[in-house]
Amino acid sequence: MNDKKQILASILQFDGVSKQELLEMITVPTDAKNGDYSLPCFRLAKTLRKSPVQIAGDAADRLTCLPPPFKKVEAVNGYLNFFVDGTLCAEKVLTEISEKGSEYGTSKEGEGKAICIDYSSINIAKPFHIGHLCTTVIGGSLYKIYQKLGYNAIGINHLGDWGTQFGKLIVAFKKWSSEEELQEKGMTELTRIYVQYHTEAESDPTLDDQARAWFKKIEDGDKEALRLYNLFKEITLREVQKTYKRLKISFDSYNGEAFYNDKMQPVLDELEQKGLLVEDRGAKIVDLSEEGMPPCLIVKADGATLYATRDLAAALYRKATYDFYKSLYVVAYQQNLHFRQVFKVLEKMGKDWAKDCVHVAFGMVSMESGAMSTRKGKVIYLEDVLNKAVERSLEIITEKNPDLESKEQTAEMVGVGAVIFSVLYNNRIKDIVFSYDKVLNFDGETGPYVQYTNARCISVLNKVGECTVKPDFSAVDNDEGKAVVSLLERFPDVLREAVDKYEPCFVGRFLVDLCKAYNRFYLVHRITSEPDAIKKARAMLTDAVHIVIEEGLRLMGIDAPKKM
Repeated sequence: MNDKKQILASILQFDGVSKQELLEMITVPTDAKNGDYSLPCFRLAKTLRKSPVQIAGDAADRLTCLPPPFKKVEAVNGYLNFFVDGTLCAEKVLTEISEKGSEYGTSKEGEGKAICIDYSSINIAKPFHIGHLCTTVIGGSLYKIYQKLGYNAIGINHLGDWGTQFGKLIVAFKKWSSEEELQEKGMTELTRIYVQYHTEAESDPTLDDQARAWFKKIEDGDKEALRLYNLFKEITLREVQKTYKRLKISFDSYNGEAFYNDKMQPVLDELEQKGLLVEDRGAKIVDLSEEGMPPCLIVKADGATLYATRDLAAALYRKATYDFYKSLYVVAYQQNLHFRQVFKVLEKMGKDWAKDCVHVAFGMVSMESGAMSTRKGKVIYLEDVLNKAVERSLEIITEKNPDLESKEQTAEMVGVGAVIFSVLYNNRIKDIVFSYDKVLNFDGETGPYVQYTNARCISVLNKVGECTVKPDFSAVDNDEGKAVVSLLERFPDVLREAVDKYEPCFVGRFLVDLCKAYNRFYLVHRITSEPDAIKKARAMLTDAVHIVIEEGLRLMGIDAPKKM
């Protein structure tokens, strides 16, 4: 689409108006009757000292010979409306997609640029719950889209693997569990004893003293304490890998909080040397009052470091290790202030790359049943949500298509895909209340709807079979066909927009729009029963839609069943 805008901006010349200004003014009309592209001339009236109607009329008179793919221009009520040659556009777009296949939309624009993406960041010995869904799938999708655009994406799982909760777990483990039970029950057992610890600690405060003592042993490198700490970590990672596999999520680094233990002192030293560290009631802070923010607490009065200290160390390590072009933190919006403070401290330290650190904030996801609390045991496991979605999908598929082969495998793709799509279809900052009925609706703006449209495309292509004649692209030069071609052409721009704004929802919404447009085309225009040249063109349109849907779903981390 930008290519056509560039062409128009080049041929539209007005005194005192730059090409860039024209590019920004050119729009795509909502009604196809008003052309494929339009230039509203109202903003030009003041500069050119003419009425918008006269400006449009004069320009239309000048543009008697338009470059392809434009075929005509009309001046209507102060608008210059441009119409493209639908046959020519269809031939170009559909041929390109046919030749490139899943590589359509791939580019090298990010070559040589590293993008660090910190996402998911689960806590060791705590369950992988529904609250982790947004960060995991948003980060995972951005990772894939950046890769497609040629960037060196580095997925980082900044594990929550440090803190007094490990002392609590050791106390709980020694009192109420065993290694056999841990190995057998995994995270269920770790959660059970963690909840029991907090229940017992309410009436026995000495448990907290024991927990602090055990965490001190971890810090001091005690053999038994480290063995149990590593056991909890191993069990957690083993179990979460199952969920990551279902969500098509992978990481290049699992360096978490513990990794930065020996990397914080240089940060403190540099802050001290640059006169940024101020003592305040025994604690050490960086004063951010001039920036309109509360102070950034770096070291507590008892000498303990905090999240900010570790995030500063992590930012410096990532810049030194990866020399990132951008460093993204896919973390809930409740941490807005925290990241504003951390980035501002980096700036005050003289790190000019602080501007390249971005907090990709998102809203909360909750179930219709309400809020969660790990300490009280009120937690909704993500694995349970996925399993239930798959179970519901199997029921729907069995009802709609009882003879379908591999129903269980298809249900897994549909159920898990529905959960992922429900997050990635919404603007990331929006809070979501998760509903199985909504996300599994095969007729709504959902993952199953997109998957079903893709399966329809494959079915059509199977019926068409081999068709070697030259396609007659005028067969898709109609309102419905042009709408599909226009969307297909936009796919590369949608991917750029998704990374420019850190919004995978652009891909999800694009796919729904593409599916709606194709289904309208499918209902109005016959394909398999037409003469070969027409059938070939419409089959190429269908194949292009199938290719782009499958690639779009892949970038969201979603499988596309061949049959549904």
